Amino acid sequence: MPIPDPTTPPISPSGSARLQGTMLPSDRWSKGAWLFRDETLRRLEILLDEAFPIPFTRFRFGIDGIIGLVPGLGDVVAGILSLVIPIAAWTRGVPYVSLARMAVNLGIGVLVGSVPVLGDAFDIAFKPNCRNYQIMQRHLGHPRRHTWKDWAFLGTLVCALILVFTIPIAVFIWSLFWINHHFVIR
Repeated sequence: MPIPDPTTPPISPSGSARLQGTMLPSDRWSKGAWLFRDETLRRLEILLDEAFPIPFTRFRFGIDGIIGLVPGLGDVVAGILSLVIPIAAWTRGVPYVSLARMAVNLGIGVLVGSVPVLGDAFDIAFKPNCRNYQIMQRHLGHPRRHTWKDWAFLGTLVCALILVFTIPIAVFIWSLFWINHHFVIR
């Protein structure tokens, strides 16, 4: 019989490794591993918030600020791209409080960003994806298994974010009807 190595964590019957009282799931990265890697998420954060420098300044902006210039739908598309980081954080076991902060950052970015031009300037300065990536990195030291409460929280979070994304679309459609009603000669 081989001598057990004291540096290797023992494997429990459920297939999880036990390390100093913490359960680490063995299949955590089996689904969508390439999308939720640190390197991929960092590249996404840079692309959305920091890809392009403003000459002669320390400021940088990403495609989030550029896509946001498209009235109504631009902020929704940028918001959907921004959802990858909070979903990756949830998958990786970031605590609820941090996920709520990430959702608020994302909501602020989408709602304020839907204001033409000024909202895009706010998005460039606020950098919600950079903030969310930093929150995720700060809390990755505390992964945990997901329970039904995690799934309920994610469902509530998705429903709230869908509501936040529909507001700019509704305002855009309403403004089209308003313009059509007030300025089109019949």
